[in-house]
Amino acid sequence: MRHVAIFARRPQLGRVKSRLAADIGSVEALRFYRTTLGTVTRRLAAGRGWTTWLAVTPDDAVADGRGWPRGIERLPQGGGDLGHRMAGCLALFGPEPAIIVGSDIPDLTRHHVARAFDLLRRHDFVFGPAADGGYWLVGAAQGRRTENLFRDVRWSGLDALTDTMGNAGPAARIALLDPLDDIDDGAAYRRWRQRD
Repeated sequence: MRHVAIFARRPQLGRVKSRLAADIGSVEALRFYRTTLGTVTRRLAAGRGWTTWLAVTPDDAVADGRGWPRGIERLPQGGGDLGHRMAGCLALFGPEPAIIVGSDIPDLTRHHVARAFDLLRRHDFVFGPAADGGYWLVGAAQGRRTENLFRDVRWSGLDALTDTMGNAGPAARIALLDPLDDIDDGAAYRRWRQRD
């Protein structure tokens, strides 16, 4: 079995996409987030060969049916910083291959996920780099240990991908997908809208 976890925050006004909201307003940021979350979830759930999950925060949002795409199982992200939550999510799937993606990647399709799983047949880890130095996808091959993968990562900066790849260790086989934009601020939002 293979797993894809979409990391998502409860879609609530003033609680999502704070950097984007500072540039385009809270209402438009929430609209963007809800639309993108629904689109990405539908696309990935239509993929064959893996189970799609919504890994949600806060944890009590698991039981809240409002605002979430229908028909997708939800699981809690748990506590701690982003790295701790991601490591915990990958650990839930035990030795089975698993991928985590963001919920704010409007260009993400099931073909990206299929390619990532294909790369995990020959690599220990796969990443989807983002232009801001972070990544929109991280995946671990069958049996790969990930408890230290996200240790001391400088999140929301230019070094997040470099730090995480460094934690994989010198012997790790790492593959990279094509870059995609995660929409975190007004500049990224405007670039995406101009392409759309």
